[in-house]
Amino acid sequence: MQTRLSLDPALVTEARDLAARAGQPIVDMARTHTTTSIERAVLRLAGLQGADADGLPWANRLVEAITSATGLQHGVALPAWDALITGGYDGLGQLAEAAAEGKAAFRIPVGAAAAAARAAAREALAAGIGRIDANRVQRQQMIDETAEPSRPWIYLIVATGDIYEDIPQAQAAAREGADVIAVIRSTGQSLLDYVPEGATREGYAGTYATQENFRLMRAALDQTSREVGRYIRLTNYASGLCMPEIAALAGLERLDMMLNDCMYGIIFRDINPRRTFIDQRFARQIHARAGIIINTGEDNYLTTADAVDAAHTVVVSQLLNEFFGKEAGLTDGQLGLGHAFEINPALPDSFLLELAHAQLIRELFPDAPLKYMPPTKHMTGNVFAGYLLDAFFNLCGVMTDQSILLIGMMTEGIHTPFLADRDLALENVRYVRNAAGRLGDSFVPAPGGFIQQRAARVLGDSVRLLRRICDQGLLTAIAAGTFGITKRPADAGRGLDGVIVRASGYFNPASDFLETDSPVAAEAVR
Repeated sequence: MQTRLSLDPALVTEARDLAARAGQPIVDMARTHTTTSIERAVLRLAGLQGADADGLPWANRLVEAITSATGLQHGVALPAWDALITGGYDGLGQLAEAAAEGKAAFRIPVGAAAAAARAAAREALAAGIGRIDANRVQRQQMIDETAEPSRPWIYLIVATGDIYEDIPQAQAAAREGADVIAVIRSTGQSLLDYVPEGATREGYAGTYATQENFRLMRAALDQTSREVGRYIRLTNYASGLCMPEIAALAGLERLDMMLNDCMYGIIFRDINPRRTFIDQRFARQIHARAGIIINTGEDNYLTTADAVDAAHTVVVSQLLNEFFGKEAGLTDGQLGLGHAFEINPALPDSFLLELAHAQLIRELFPDAPLKYMPPTKHMTGNVFAGYLLDAFFNLCGVMTDQSILLIGMMTEGIHTPFLADRDLALENVRYVRNAAGRLGDSFVPAPGGFIQQRAARVLGDSVRLLRRICDQGLLTAIAAGTFGITKRPADAGRGLDGVIVRASGYFNPASDFLETDSPVAAEAVR
């Protein structure tokens, strides 16, 4: 990649070193704790599906029963598979039903009983991990069979609340040029401590993330991929109180991208910081194994904080997301780091500032599939001005070689977009890409000029903030409102009661697979 900003390489190196120092205590915490959602994800990876008559998933009922009987400090696997063996149950579903009725007995086995439980659990998890491995192979086969879309990938949202309405809208968008379909999640689902079961037809400003909804949309987009001759990627959200479970379901149903940010749930959904970071590491290990690209949420900071004054907090968060992601096994090609075109358009030189920020992020993360978000904060309802602003966003995106462009809507802030709005948005980006797609080849900021100076200042501010975070600790920095101006203490927020310190005998067969580099043979599930 051509460098245009003359960044100080020593300062770039220091920034990454500081991010690693700030992030390592969080990784240490994640390695010594588990959560109720991680343990439920283990059961889901082992094939547990379904829900009781009230709609509460069997994974929740079984984890609740084991928590009451033995606690979760040793993990769910040892007591669950010991009960399967000793009780003669025909699978996890039958065990969960018995547990819900108070008829199952649980213990922490020792000796030969523990060895038998571990072996049985590993066998069950091998099938689930093998399915994820097979899906990764199938994705590449689908790309080879159709075609890999050229970048930037055009990313478009559907959000009707009804999966059976989402499907035709998603297929229509793909036929008109969208490369990535994001099924936005129903408002508030991140606060549910369970994953709804089955296909859903009623959501609020979005559609519930469920395994069946994932399966239905993936099958529909595979059909459309073959029709249009290019692979259409599917995106959903691995965040909130069920982050690890949704990541597991995404891997099992071959989703391609997942929104998964290190601080979004903390800042914007008041989910406990410890719960979020612990869940996130496990979720990202699944994403790494599944070949899923994560999308981070730094763009959200700029909807609450000023996009000029807070530009350096975006870079700091990206550096932290990079460290946490790579520690969990993600490659550069899976780090869809986020940022946004959110500077007030009335500000003099606003477009130059946007170019400086976008180019800085491109050069800091040259191999990452960056996700660039359109203007939302300053969309006023004037659809003509909004359409022009979206065109400037598209121009900045192609000039600075962004990888994924989330298409802006001229009706942003007025209503959920109609099909006609999406069609006009796709027409906008097609025009800009065709007319100015190679403009970036000739984009060379003046040495020492406005753009280079602005990029250098943001990088310098980022390093200074990272130094402060290293001194005080990341959890303290979040509590102080460093990101998105919202203060979130480490001992508050939703989900803290689901955080458990691991005992010395803790056992998680999923982690045993995910921590290793050698995949389980895909043939295990064929």
